[in-house]
Amino acid sequence: MVNRDVVISGIGLVSSLGEGGDAHWDKMTAPGVAPVTDAERFHPYIVHPLPEIDWGLQIAKRGDQRQMETWQRLGTYTAGMALDDAGIKGNEDLTATMDMVVAAGGGERDEAVDAGVLAASENRTDRDVLLNEKLTTELRPTLFLAQLSNLLAGNISIVHKVTGSSRTFMGEEGAGVAAIETAAARIRSGQSTHVLVGGSFQTEHPDMLLGYELGRYLHRGPWKPVWQRQGSEGGGVVTGSGGAFLVLEAREHAEARGQKIYAQLGPVVSGRTRRRNGGLEAGIAELISRTELPGGELLAISGASGAHAATAAEKAALEANPAIAARALSSLTGHMKEAQFPFAVALAALAVSRGAGYPAFEAGEKAFAGKPASVLATAVGYHQFEGMALVSAPR
Repeated sequence: MVNRDVVISGIGLVSSLGEGGDAHWDKMTAPGVAPVTDAERFHPYIVHPLPEIDWGLQIAKRGDQRQMETWQRLGTYTAGMALDDAGIKGNEDLTATMDMVVAAGGGERDEAVDAGVLAASENRTDRDVLLNEKLTTELRPTLFLAQLSNLLAGNISIVHKVTGSSRTFMGEEGAGVAAIETAAARIRSGQSTHVLVGGSFQTEHPDMLLGYELGRYLHRGPWKPVWQRQGSEGGGVVTGSGGAFLVLEAREHAEARGQKIYAQLGPVVSGRTRRRNGGLEAGIAELISRTELPGGELLAISGASGAHAATAAEKAALEANPAIAARALSSLTGHMKEAQFPFAVALAALAVSRGAGYPAFEAGEKAFAGKPASVLATAVGYHQFEGMALVSAPR
């Protein structure tokens, strides 16, 4: 049975902190780093906004940029960064044989059409007829009142010529976990030699916040770091716009072309536990046991969202292992939904490749002074799905 080593050879990152792996490393390891937040535009909710981006650096054609909404431009841009970093962009021998796995949401809705349907319904009783009228005149070419999820992968194929097989997963944090898990499994089994994998999330759009608030997940009141939101007003989630793409390769494929390797991707595990009566904490502990943790002090990059129940369970499970020093990345970037797990894996790879840990992102996080040979990356969904991966120095 084939069981190839999976390595990380390219990283593309965008968040409120900036662009690229180097920029994120520099800011996240700087003393006293502060998050970039916007508490005004969507008051009473806080978001971590995108930085200024020159889309033309990765999406050359203006026409391509115009036909994408922000979440697609963000994903396509970040994917281009990862391909650049891996030395693959523009090499059509490599992009034509490259597979792709994308984690995506339902796309940004057309707010004007939504508002028009609601406004018209106030004055009409034949709402079934009204709805049919609107759906036959106002739908986008995608036959949906938003952009279809698989259009992100389609645009990456068009812009960056990644034309191997393509898969798109939906399902919030779980989509990001499934994307990484599937990409790694394909490489381990010999089905793929190199895969582009990741996702993007644009929170600066009212409908993106609405889904969280309907479930009472959004934090209200002054900003607080992730681990300190328990019991605070609202549900504890502060979202952020961002994207994370990785290039995963079979070790021999990366070595044959002389490409720098950031890290080796070890076990990627996932689950969907019953969350009542302590089930989630037990489920997270079971996943930790399946990741084959090394002995000694261990750094963890947690994708905890801040959602009260899920974050409390993850915190308890991580603290039950005295060797683990966790860092909640959402304290600095905001919660990035589908991109959350790929982002955590990318930060883990940066720490391993630099041979250094991240200082505490907030008061109360355990100190980590060692040189990390391995880093645990986690993503526990704010209402369902959980996953983690062990990222280690390449052998």
